[in-house]
Amino acid sequence: MARIRPTRLLNLPRSALACAVLLAIAASPLAHAKKAKANAAPRASAAQARQAAHNPAGLPANVALAFARAHIPLDAVSVFVIRTGTATPILQWNADAGMNPASTMKLLTTFAGLDLLGPDFRWKTTAYADSAPVNGTLNGNLYLRGQGDPKLIPEELVKLVSDVRRAGVDELAGNIVLDRTYFESGLSEAPPLDGDSARAYNVAPDALLYSFKTLTFTLSPDAGNGAVNIDVSPPLAQLQIDNQLRTTRGGCGDWKTSSGANISTQTDGHVLASFDGRYAAACGERVFNIAALTHADFIWGGFLALWQQAGGTTRFTPGLREGKVPRQAVLLATHYGPPLSEVVHDIDKYSNNVMARQLFLTIGAEIGRKPASVRQSTEVINRWLAKQNLTMPELVLENGSGLSRVERISARNMGRLLQQADANPNGGVLRDALPVVGVDGTMRNRLTRAGVAGNAEIKTGTLNDVRAIAGYVEGEGGQRFVVVSMINHPNASAGQAAHDALLQWIYQGAQR
Repeated sequence: MARIRPTRLLNLPRSALACAVLLAIAASPLAHAKKAKANAAPRASAAQARQAAHNPAGLPANVALAFARAHIPLDAVSVFVIRTGTATPILQWNADAGMNPASTMKLLTTFAGLDLLGPDFRWKTTAYADSAPVNGTLNGNLYLRGQGDPKLIPEELVKLVSDVRRAGVDELAGNIVLDRTYFESGLSEAPPLDGDSARAYNVAPDALLYSFKTLTFTLSPDAGNGAVNIDVSPPLAQLQIDNQLRTTRGGCGDWKTSSGANISTQTDGHVLASFDGRYAAACGERVFNIAALTHADFIWGGFLALWQQAGGTTRFTPGLREGKVPRQAVLLATHYGPPLSEVVHDIDKYSNNVMARQLFLTIGAEIGRKPASVRQSTEVINRWLAKQNLTMPELVLENGSGLSRVERISARNMGRLLQQADANPNGGVLRDALPVVGVDGTMRNRLTRAGVAGNAEIKTGTLNDVRAIAGYVEGEGGQRFVVVSMINHPNASAGQAAHDALLQWIYQGAQR
């Protein structure tokens, strides 16, 4: 018999679930495409050795050889290396070409955000009512106004729910009205880069983004009865789980497909997550993420679920409406999200796309004018760059996250940006947010046994046909270097060995 139940909040530490989702959203389209057999390049042929020997870029020999082995021509590569606090590059090749930087573009967005908004900037989410509650009942509408908080997750939204309760509201007797006008209309309907709207990395920005608009399912086998336990976060009032999964013997294999997971909207308005396949006990506990529903449905269901869990009641199921908060509305509660410094950490360390897009739009709204728009943010950032003497004629911005086929920046200008950041009062915040080679974030599994491990903070960029690195290397002699390298080529996925060799060369002193 099917076991259908409403969702509940997972009882996990504050950061555990958020990190799982952050990492999932970091996954680029490449992670779901056919991967090239390894980043390990084959042995060089005689022809490749000759190509490496003919090295007009002046690259270190092992770096040039790694590009040759990967069948990546040097005209598809740009490199810029300079010691911080100096004016003359140590290494530059094709450094002025406008390149697709993939997620390294997040460095521009996060540094601009830190400098323009300040590391202590916080986003607001507010609750209003048509009138004050009477004997615990809120007659009329409850309004939720969003201002683009990138990290409005269950642990944060429940605080707003609690504050509404503390304002004297026990029962809702009206509709829930969402004010999403802080962002220009249409931004939340932006098409996904690769056409797959169920992938968390493709979630579009929204003024009331909640929990990255992503459902996180946790599957774990129950050895006692052959069943599979399924939990989901965040809880949504309209979401139910139909769990008919049974455990099987054998290897784990493609457990996502074999689980038969499917999400559908029912005629009564409920959303059903059904699982009717098999799950190998050998899989143990597994977590996967699905971007689902509209932004409006997601925040409506999320708020209502937490409201009910907090002991709040409703006279009837509140309808979902959209519109601006009326001028005469009564303020019930204000929730401030985490500081920008924490958000920047999540964006750069885990390469979170939608958080970067939220910050990009916030820059335009806060420094320019509301509602936020791509054009407004682009203009604000270009004016800021000009004031920093960082004019970039080749720069193309689409969403500020690098999840784009049109965004462009040169290796030289990315390097100049990083030099400027290093000398900026907020430079330490930016560096601390970057993945540490061989230690954490998107660099945790690279160069783990090399000397550069633990001695470089590097943002990575990954798209089909694109590989990029940008950040700082602390040389073994105590000097700090800025490094930027971008590959735009169909064989880019084989270029990791070249980038790793470049980082190790810089760590060893960048001597040729």
